[in-house]
Amino acid sequence: MRASLLLANPIYDVIRHFLNFFLCWLPPSRLFALRRWLLRRAGVDLADDVCFCGGGWIYGPGQLRIGEGSWLSPACIFYTHHQAAIHIGQRCDVGPGVEFIPGGHCIGTAWRRAGQGTALPIDIGDGCWIGARSVILGGVRIGAGSVIAAGSVVTRDVPDNMLVAGVPACIKRELGE
Repeated sequence: MRASLLLANPIYDVIRHFLNFFLCWLPPSRLFALRRWLLRRAGVDLADDVCFCGGGWIYGPGQLRIGEGSWLSPACIFYTHHQAAIHIGQRCDVGPGVEFIPGGHCIGTAWRRAGQGTALPIDIGDGCWIGARSVILGGVRIGAGSVIAAGSVVTRDVPDNMLVAGVPACIKRELGE
């Protein structure tokens, strides 16, 4: 079933909910072909050699695309949004517990500070390494070959071949080719 057809299907959320439950019970770092098959049924666009390890959750009706040769460690969380795609390039390595959050809010009035909702895409360039427990927020593009240190919160674009770290993440140094 094509991802675009699945996204329009009213049982879409049920399929992703089932997927989240089932993926948690599969042994980590095993059964990659079964995981890819299940992810495709839930509307995820991924290459034939993607390694999606144990656990992990995908919430929402948005588009998630994962490029060839990418490795996703256990417990990664994708909060997808119908207005903002999440794209992970080729040959990327994503550490355990990384969160991709395209949605947010504008700052509202004192009556309720979480104002109008927003959603912006996330784009991870080819060859990136995202360290454990990092958070990638909407509207961010991480350039090819960049490294995100563990525990970082990425709130703005990262140029190609950079090492960033911290909360919020800032450039620590340029990496060679």
